[in-house]
Amino acid sequence: MPTAVAVTGSDLVLPSPDRHTPGAVPLGAATGAPLAASLAELQALLEQHGWLIVLHSSAADPEAIRRVRTARAALEADRVTLVGLDLPPLGLALVALQLRQLSVCDFTPGVLASAARLLAHYVHAGAVLGSLARLDRVPVPLGSHARSWLPGTQYAVQAHPEPRLVKAVPGAELPGPDFATRLYLAHGERPSTWLGETLARTWQVQSVTEVPLPKDSAAWWGTGKLTEFAAGIPDISVLYQLVSSVRRERCRWCGLEFLGDRCGFCGAPLTPPALRAPVASREPRRELGREGAREAGHETPRDPGRDLPAARRAAAALPHAGPRPDTGLPGPPGELGPVAPSGTTRATAAPGTDPPDRPGSPHPPYR
Repeated sequence: MPTAVAVTGSDLVLPSPDRHTPGAVPLGAATGAPLAASLAELQALLEQHGWLIVLHSSAADPEAIRRVRTARAALEADRVTLVGLDLPPLGLALVALQLRQLSVCDFTPGVLASAARLLAHYVHAGAVLGSLARLDRVPVPLGSHARSWLPGTQYAVQAHPEPRLVKAVPGAELPGPDFATRLYLAHGERPSTWLGETLARTWQVQSVTEVPLPKDSAAWWGTGKLTEFAAGIPDISVLYQLVSSVRRERCRWCGLEFLGDRCGFCGAPLTPPALRAPVASREPRRELGREGAREAGHETPRDPGRDLPAARRAAAALPHAGPRPDTGLPGPPGELGPVAPSGTTRATAAPGTDPPDRPGSPHPPYR
C-alpha cells in the first residue's frame, strides 16, 4: 500500500484528479477526537500503510498539533512524521494532493516526506480580499490599507512564493509561474471574477477547479470576504521528474533516504562534510619511516590525533566553537551538496551533536 498522507481537516482534501490517486486522511487526533479513538485510528493507518505523513500549516492551532504528537508518542510510532509548511490553507491542500499523486510511485517514505518542502517551492498561492484591515501575513502599504476601506475595492494578494499586492482591476498582474499550472479557486463571502478573467489568462493556467473554502482561510487572511487561489503543477510525470532529479542523502540516524538538509522522519540533519568517510587515494602515498626521516635531517611532526580511533579523528579535526549552520529549505534541483555515504540501518550519532529526539528516549518530545 502507498504511504498515507494525512491533513488536519477534511476541508484540506482536494478531489483526486484520477482514479489512481488515493485520498487524504483527515486525522482525528487533529480534529479534537478522544485520545483512545486517535490511538486506534493511528494504529490502523500504520498497519494498513506502514508509514504516515501528516501535513499541517505552520499557523495551525498548536493544540491540534500537540494532540497529534501526543498520540504518536503514546504509540512510540517512529513511522509517523509531521511536516509543517508556511502556506495558506488552499496552498497546503494542493501540496497534500501532489504528495498523494506521488505516493503511488516508487519513492521511499523518507523521500516522499522531505519532498513536501520541495513541492511547496513551486506552489503559487494567494487570495483576492475585500479588506486589508486585519491582514498580517503580507506587508501592506499604508495607502493600500486606507483605500481598502472604500466600498467595492478588492486587492489581489500573493503570499507565496513571493509576497505581492496589487489592486484587482483589469490589466493588473501578479508575478506568476513560468510553467503550466492548474488553478484552484475557493470562494468566500465575496466572489471575484478577476481571477478567472485576468489571472488565469496570464498564468498559463490549463484548467480551473472550484473547491470549497477551507475553514481556516478566513482567519489566515484576516477576512471572510475573499476568494482564495492556489496554482501548482498538475502533471504527475512532471512531479515525478522534479523529485527524481534531486540528489538523495542517507540519514545517519534512521537509515532512510531523504532530500535536502534534514531527514523527513527523524529530523536528523545532513552529515557535515568533515564527518563523512574519507575517500581513499588512487595512488599509495610514500612516507619515510621515523629512522629515515632522522637520517634525511628532518622529521615529520607527529599528528596528535594519529592514535585516536577513526571516528574520533574526524571529530577532533572539527572546530568546537559555533553552532552548525542551518541551510533552510532545499533549493531547486541541482543545487544540493554531495551525497553522504550510505551507512548502517541505525548509525551512531556524530560526537558533539545531539541525536534527534526519538520515542521513548530521555530527550524532550521530538518535533
